[in-house]
Amino acid sequence: HFIDTHKGATAFAVLFLIFYYDAVDNFTAWIYFALHGTYGMLWIMKSRLLPDKTWEQPCHILWGLCIAWPCLTLYWVTPYLIVTRGVEVHPAYAAMCIICFAMGVFFHFSADMQKYTSLRLAPGKLITGSVWELSRNPNYFGELLIYLGFGMLAMSPWAVAPLFMFMTFYWIPNMFVKDRSLSRYPDFAAWKARTALFIPFVF
Repeated sequence: HFIDTHKGATAFAVLFLIFYYDAVDNFTAWIYFALHGTYGMLWIMKSRLLPDKTWEQPCHILWGLCIAWPCLTLYWVTPYLIVTRGVEVHPAYAAMCIICFAMGVFFHFSADMQKYTSLRLAPGKLITGSVWELSRNPNYFGELLIYLGFGMLAMSPWAVAPLFMFMTFYWIPNMFVKDRSLSRYPDFAAWKARTALFIPFVF
């Protein structure tokens, strides 16, 4: 539950940064708080209502405190940059970030909901319909859009650097591992041939 607790702590961390750095009049900071804070609450509700056994595996407390929490805390670079640099984005740019976030929420949570219900109603069957027709990893694609929506608000490459670090060293390697595991299904080859690994129609 280290990931869940970190997700829940994010809203409080952002609030602390806003008040500590006297950024209560920074509208961009409040947009970030609303987006990332909401995502944290949605994640926790999803974890409770639509649990995924991948994230329910027990782990050692040292792994949680020394690896999981520090790595996830890198995402807090974005609100730190916003409040310390006084970043104020144009309303149109903020709207673009919010749209990106909203599309990410759709892909991430609809994919996880479909996975949860499919595993309960049709266990042992490969999930290839709906959003899984566009990508073999639509949940990761959703997370990409969600975190881009957050990171772009800081107007700095350092804000999105943790996202691309996770993509390179964790997400994409996991996708290839999952592909190898799913290759045992007879219909995997046909599904792989017509879908993208990660980003629909691109990669």
